[in-house]
Amino acid sequence: MKLTKRAEQPQAGEQGNEAIRGQGLTRRAFMVNSGLVAGGAVAAGWLAPAMMQRAEAKTVEAGVPVEVKRTICSHCSVGCGVYAEVQNGVWTGQEPAFDHPFNLGGHCAKGAALREHGHGERRLKYPMKRVGGKWQRISWDQAIEEVGNEVLRLRKESGPDSVYWLGSAKHSNEQAYLFRKMASLWGTNNVDHQARICHSTTVAGVANTWGYGAMTNSLNDMHNSKSIMFIGSNPAEAHPVAMQHILLAKERNGCKVLVVDPRRTRTAAKADMYLSLRPGTDVAFIWGMLWHIFKNGWEDKEFIRTRVFGMDEVQKEVARWTPAEVERVTGLNEKEVYGAAKLLSDNRPGCVVWCMGGTQHTTGNNNTRAYCILELALGNVGKSGAGTNIFRGHDNVQGATDFGVTSDSLPGYYGLEEGSWKHWARVWDVDYEWIKARFDNKAYNGKLPMNNNGIPVSRWVDGVLENADLIEQGANIRAMFYWGHAVNSQTRGPEMKKAMQKLDMMVIVDPYPTVAAVMNDRTDGVYLLPATTQFETYGSVTATNRSMQWRDKVVEPLFESKVDHEIMYLLSKKLGFADELFKHIKVENNEPLLEDITREYNRGMWSVGYTGQSPERLKAHQQNWHTFHKTNLKAEGGPVSGEVYGLPWPCWGTPEMKHPGSHILYDTSIPVSEGGGGFRARFGIEYQGVSLLAEDSWPKGSEVEDGYPEITADLLKQLGWWDELTEAEQKEAEGKNWKTDLSGGIQRVAIKHGFVPYGNAKARCVVWTFPDQVPKHREPLYTPRRDLLADYATWPDAKSLWRLPTQYASVQEKDVSKEFPIILTSGRLVEYEGGGDETRSNPWLAELQQEMFVEMNPADANDVGVRDGQDVWVEGPEGGRVKVKALVTPRVKPGLAFMPFHFGGHFEGQDLRSKYPEGSDPYVLGESVNIVTTYGYDPVTQMQETKVTLCRFRKVGA
Repeated sequence: MKLTKRAEQPQAGEQGNEAIRGQGLTRRAFMVNSGLVAGGAVAAGWLAPAMMQRAEAKTVEAGVPVEVKRTICSHCSVGCGVYAEVQNGVWTGQEPAFDHPFNLGGHCAKGAALREHGHGERRLKYPMKRVGGKWQRISWDQAIEEVGNEVLRLRKESGPDSVYWLGSAKHSNEQAYLFRKMASLWGTNNVDHQARICHSTTVAGVANTWGYGAMTNSLNDMHNSKSIMFIGSNPAEAHPVAMQHILLAKERNGCKVLVVDPRRTRTAAKADMYLSLRPGTDVAFIWGMLWHIFKNGWEDKEFIRTRVFGMDEVQKEVARWTPAEVERVTGLNEKEVYGAAKLLSDNRPGCVVWCMGGTQHTTGNNNTRAYCILELALGNVGKSGAGTNIFRGHDNVQGATDFGVTSDSLPGYYGLEEGSWKHWARVWDVDYEWIKARFDNKAYNGKLPMNNNGIPVSRWVDGVLENADLIEQGANIRAMFYWGHAVNSQTRGPEMKKAMQKLDMMVIVDPYPTVAAVMNDRTDGVYLLPATTQFETYGSVTATNRSMQWRDKVVEPLFESKVDHEIMYLLSKKLGFADELFKHIKVENNEPLLEDITREYNRGMWSVGYTGQSPERLKAHQQNWHTFHKTNLKAEGGPVSGEVYGLPWPCWGTPEMKHPGSHILYDTSIPVSEGGGGFRARFGIEYQGVSLLAEDSWPKGSEVEDGYPEITADLLKQLGWWDELTEAEQKEAEGKNWKTDLSGGIQRVAIKHGFVPYGNAKARCVVWTFPDQVPKHREPLYTPRRDLLADYATWPDAKSLWRLPTQYASVQEKDVSKEFPIILTSGRLVEYEGGGDETRSNPWLAELQQEMFVEMNPADANDVGVRDGQDVWVEGPEGGRVKVKALVTPRVKPGLAFMPFHFGGHFEGQDLRSKYPEGSDPYVLGESVNIVTTYGYDPVTQMQETKVTLCRFRKVGA
């Protein structure tokens, strides 16, 4: 299929000179293609029934039975339900699920085009390898044999850390859990996935404030909000169906919407107040609002007294942020900041929503903690309509993070200490000493690799290119598995290309070849292994609100593709540890039974409450979408009456306990047995002589009406509750705590007495283990505001963070702002998702957006002599450059540029289409913005800095 732009005649009133020369395309048509005219969502809930027609891919054959499968959209993490119609094994039609509690019959453009992924003519069809610069078809047996032999060779020569296992937010929960287990039994923590570069700073910042690093409420609960602040979030394009819930809050609850974003977005168009702050100044803005809140006494003093630690330290920092200083740093004047503070203070309960606009900064952990502290000051946590509602970007980025596909943790956020490994060794029924022997047991800078954070995906390039003597492991990375990951979503494209060329082997496991297959300039040593989509398998997936949803298999695997868990089995069998990996997981015809994997992680993930959601309970929820209330998410009658949809974690205890799941975290107004709880006691019981436990606050029904530490076997004995455990539970629980007792007895007895297993503590505003104990504003590494560095410079360079040297001051000290005067930021489009390989290969979506572009203000365009629709070079200070279309628009201010990050297949002006395997090139190619983006990493998580760097424009041919 060849896509061509639709020719349009100039509309009435349009001038002929608005046509883009040489394109046969009017300005209006270009804007349609750029997604600036068409609506962002096709949500049935917004349209009259007569306007909504079911779209069918082909005529349903008479007499051929239609089987309806229930599945979940595989794009963003809203978790929209889909009815897939199948005939004779072919996916012939789809409908948005009108009875699904999340999407309520709505779909965005990506969801409406979902069926095409079940046919996917641009898919990889069979295993391939690069030989002499040509793609060669091979068998699965040959692929597994050759890849396995090379991996074993590298292990023998350079140790297990020389192989990097890059996983995926597109895996199901079961596949994600199995992937982390596989990397663990291989013997490395060099394993990661997309969350590192989208919400790792959220997880770190939020978890270190009040206990868990996840969304506190839900999209549905936002119906109850009186105010919502979006900061670095554009749901109208990034999460269109979520916008349905926001508009419901406005229409039904009078909710006030505040949008804080450097760029005037589609979401800003729906706001009651829009503020355009300078990129990278979030902390300064939040402290500016708190300056007014504290000055006027708008803070919730009683909430702070009973449930918050360290707000006095925040007040000292906030006192520095007078209106004049806030304006000097952010560009927002006193009237704007005061108005925002009053809007949020006058309209409670309210929630804060952020996405990658807030996280992808060197100061990302400071930003997310500041957002949380604002909500604590207003008393907006643990209540309906309140909280921090963090929208996730991939359908299972929440679940894959929960299941430990990260270089700093095992499943359930247990960390990497010896006790964590011993816990999971017990769950896996594998000898701990055997697992330990699988790792490199030499210490580097006093750190054993088994207990040291692995290299994060944001830095795998440095793991390849850095001097081996400066890395905290035995050798550089020599082989990469890109297992469901788009490399064009990562920064420093030119250096990535160099790293790819240096590797001994690249293995791309994906339904599509991805940009990694073509940007590397390699002639050999690249393997393409075709994985299925999630519609060719089944299992669970965790939505942004922590709800788990079960998917049906819609169709059998297409072509010669295999499900990811089968590939894991075949590879681990070749590598010699399949018996340990699948010890208690049934394998039939090389395919592991997913329900057995669910039950295995139920047995071990006590820390976040992934223990109560058995396959049977999840399937019951899937079959009863219609019974759940569309705001409070509780089933009203029916087989699962009273349970919260998807059993959102924590779902305490064993499945037999029938805990309903936790809709709203930290809610003390309901009993723990119904999903209530206080803040988590994970930071000790005191700090510098001050209690960290809650005061005069407890979950409803607690037998102790005050704060208390996490529950252990010893504490049960002290409270006189030990004998309430069965004899078998006592045997297992002896010497354990609530997150290591495999019987679940400690949790069961604690909840019986109204105790939340993790304790009842205060949230903390001071994180004494972070570089900035109280969040501070620090200028981006590439800042145009050199005048601010005397007061707000970055950190000194670090000799080792996450196994690698990391630069801060040495980058910021180089002034490139005169040569590169434009601030560059990036973001999403409604039509595409992630790196775009899948969605740009979908003809229905490719038709909507065919050009990569840069948004530039008219003044900046005029300065370089570029007209709307012309090609322009965008050049970065580290040498990368891209040739894209100019979209001249006032939605970005002078001195600001915006580019979407979904494109690839061009590299610095070169079209790479000929390098794809025949028939697998996406319909739409374009430059990646991350060829231009630059160095910069959060010191706590190594989050990349994509939302603020510098660039310049150069007219093509100039």
